[in-house]
Amino acid sequence: MSLQNLLLSYGLRKRLKRGAPPGQIDVAGTRRAMARFGHDARVPAGWRIERSGEAALPGEWTRREAAQARAGANADVPTLFYLHGGGYYFCTPQTHRPLTLALARMAGMQVFSLDYRLAPEHPFPAALDDAVDAYAALLARGISPGHLVIAGDSAGGGLALATLLALRARGMPLPSGALLFSPWTDLAATGATLRSNDRHDVMFHGESIGRAARLYLGNAAATDPLASPLYADPAALAALPPLYVQASDKEVLLDDSRRLVERARAAGGNAELHIWRGVPHVWQLYHPFLPEARRALADAAAFARRISNA
Repeated sequence: MSLQNLLLSYGLRKRLKRGAPPGQIDVAGTRRAMARFGHDARVPAGWRIERSGEAALPGEWTRREAAQARAGANADVPTLFYLHGGGYYFCTPQTHRPLTLALARMAGMQVFSLDYRLAPEHPFPAALDDAVDAYAALLARGISPGHLVIAGDSAGGGLALATLLALRARGMPLPSGALLFSPWTDLAATGATLRSNDRHDVMFHGESIGRAARLYLGNAAATDPLASPLYADPAALAALPPLYVQASDKEVLLDDSRRLVERARAAGGNAELHIWRGVPHVWQLYHPFLPEARRALADAAAFARRISNA
């Protein structure tokens, strides 16, 4: 475990966990606290961030400058479709720029990061509808499914899985694979690590997870597979493209990743889980500071390149 990780974990525990009583959720305060996160992320040389102006594609692109000038936005080039985390009620494509910029550079892929609608103002299935519509818009641009990888972290990882399930149910072509960082797959909050890792997780109290889920679920059932992909039919999980999952052994959501991969494999699906030791939830966000994040993102980018023929 690196010194940087020890310092980061100490700071996160002091700022986030000790400052938030178990179960208490301050939506407005959390949004204010995260409002500027990621906005000063360094854009790698030769790349650019561009806000999308299309109604079906709210969000932002990260592209190579030369490729943008030469081929325009409709080129069928390897593309990462990214869905940010934040419990479905906070964060934006801007807060996740440290992660998406790093993935673009390491994988050599253009990235579209979706600005989906947030709960509680827009409960389930608003975020899912936005993700499915955006995926369809990417295909309409001429990007082939074989050159697409869907990705997401935490709630965005769960949303990526739900999007795959919704696409399959509608008979739409699926992307070449899914890249998932600590995905939130069980909004019913039944994982054993919600309790066993409660003391070890430096960011969250396990009992807060179920309360956060209600903000997104509204009146929907917590076990609806399009909200909680863990409960998808085994045949549906087996039909998904290859899943590449990274999670921390210390996070309360570890069982959301572990059980998903176990069920997908048991059904005959292609899924792999990589558990990292001692790092915070979605540690990949801290890649400019954290060596464990850089190594994890390098592994994830290699998967994305391989699966999308980048």
